[in-house]
Amino acid sequence: MKEEIKKRIDALRQRMKSLHLDAFIIPSTDPHMSEYVAQHWKVREWISGFTGSAGTVVITQNCAGLWTDSRYFIQAAEQLDGTGIELFKEMLPETPSISEFLCNKLQTCAVVGIDGRMFSVSQFESLRKELEPAAIQIESNTDIIDEVWKDRPSLPLTPPFIYDLRFAGKSCADKLKEIRSALSAQSADSIFISALDEIAWTLNLRGSDIACNPVFISYLLITADDATLFIDPAKMTTGIADYLQQSGVKHLPYAETAHHLSTLKVKHLLIQPAKTNYTMYSAISPDCGLIFADSPVALLKSIRNATEIEGVHQAMIRDGVAMVRFLKWLEENVASGKESELSITAKLEEFRKEGALFMGDSFDTIAGYGPHAAIVHYSATPESNSTLLPKGFLLLDSGAQYLDGTTDITRTIALGELTDEEKRDYTLVLKGHIALAMACFPAGTRGAQLDVLARMPLWQHKMNYLHGTGHGIGHFMNVHEGPQSIRMNENPVALQPGMVTSNEPGVYKGGSHGIRIENLILTCKDGEGMYGDYYNFETLTLCPICTKAVIADWLTENERVWLNNYHREVFDKIAPQLNKEEQEWLSKATMAI
Repeated sequence: MKEEIKKRIDALRQRMKSLHLDAFIIPSTDPHMSEYVAQHWKVREWISGFTGSAGTVVITQNCAGLWTDSRYFIQAAEQLDGTGIELFKEMLPETPSISEFLCNKLQTCAVVGIDGRMFSVSQFESLRKELEPAAIQIESNTDIIDEVWKDRPSLPLTPPFIYDLRFAGKSCADKLKEIRSALSAQSADSIFISALDEIAWTLNLRGSDIACNPVFISYLLITADDATLFIDPAKMTTGIADYLQQSGVKHLPYAETAHHLSTLKVKHLLIQPAKTNYTMYSAISPDCGLIFADSPVALLKSIRNATEIEGVHQAMIRDGVAMVRFLKWLEENVASGKESELSITAKLEEFRKEGALFMGDSFDTIAGYGPHAAIVHYSATPESNSTLLPKGFLLLDSGAQYLDGTTDITRTIALGELTDEEKRDYTLVLKGHIALAMACFPAGTRGAQLDVLARMPLWQHKMNYLHGTGHGIGHFMNVHEGPQSIRMNENPVALQPGMVTSNEPGVYKGGSHGIRIENLILTCKDGEGMYGDYYNFETLTLCPICTKAVIADWLTENERVWLNNYHREVFDKIAPQLNKEEQEWLSKATMAI
């Protein structure tokens, strides 16, 4: 495979030379700025062999590099070895930015090629400004991948399907009214939406164009008087066309989006620079007055209605049942020496499939045993697949898509004997997880203001993790959504009642072990207090947290009470769905400490 990667890079360089391009930048996204993409858009993976969800490749005539974040440092180093592509670790002080790299490697007046569909307006403008001092130009209409990727997968053509109102809780027509009202508050009368999750939520449609993400490739234009969905005609069934018409939505071919924008005439069109690709932005008619702002859809979508909240509670019970049955099975079988990272991944999916309304995994399961757990987003392969032994830690990060909710849960499981260091690290991560779960905070609080709660126990021992502590979760939608987050980086979006976010501190030690504990939390009202309303978190996930690695004396009384109360709730809600043997196992797993 390494030699094949080299051949692909050579072919790209030859095409670059014919077009007088000195460099070419390949991001991980698609024209909708998606985190996870259809096979057709996995260009960065194809050119580099790196399979992580985040990363950018830069190819010049003489060198190549890949930039990615801390989740993938170990994985990228392994997958890039022997390809001639250098790894650049983002967020480290010694790592140059892509612009700095290009300014150092290229001569004055060099030309950098990009596919403008793969760069947001914000990304393009930032890159242009950073390269301008070196007089490096950007050619944004460069679509040369088809010419070198001979067997490139075609775009998916499976039709979307209607998401029933009994799960959505609000009709498409009602959502369009809310969006128009929100646009008016932002002095806009129209919006062009590229984000696939926002389109699916607005229209109460779901799809299967991207693995684990129930979305479909499309654009959506909403004006004061109508709405237009741009979608491949091959995906339009009579039923979907009738449903859209009843909801006040027209449809046009996906390939005609740019042309339609070039003829559009509206007074105040809102586009989100971080979510709209540069090619579509460039096509917008000069007759449109543009407003650059965040899409109001993201915030509307993030605040769950009563139907969605009840649905996710029910989904958590079914997911908890599957997890408990799996954990019991794992405990009984790990000593056999026959189970591996891949076999337990398949077994967990079997248990989940037994639950009602199951639609598939919400992301590819991360099952990392021993040192593999230190790879934050590890993906087991037949070559890397480790056999489980009755010792050390297994980190299991998984989730499911149910029609009534999306789940995402991580458990670090003690399979047997542990070192003192492993127990210490596990207990510190647990303390951080509990601190965030117990948070009470005033309205207007942002995730960056709460992030320290989860990190402080680790910081006190001079340890840290470089990923975020919490991300938004979709409702039978993408497992990673915004606009809220809990992380060190500043995010102006305040946490609001109805938002579902993850709580997942961790610690990772290369070559040794990795630990992460994740539950989903719902922001709730907690009454009035000094200077206004206060909020807290309800933990939604229902599954035992492994206590075999806990140093009980390190827990405060409040932490101990929280953990015991949580386990009591897990037992009370899950046990009625289990048989007697399973109940006995769960009783032991949730025993008070």
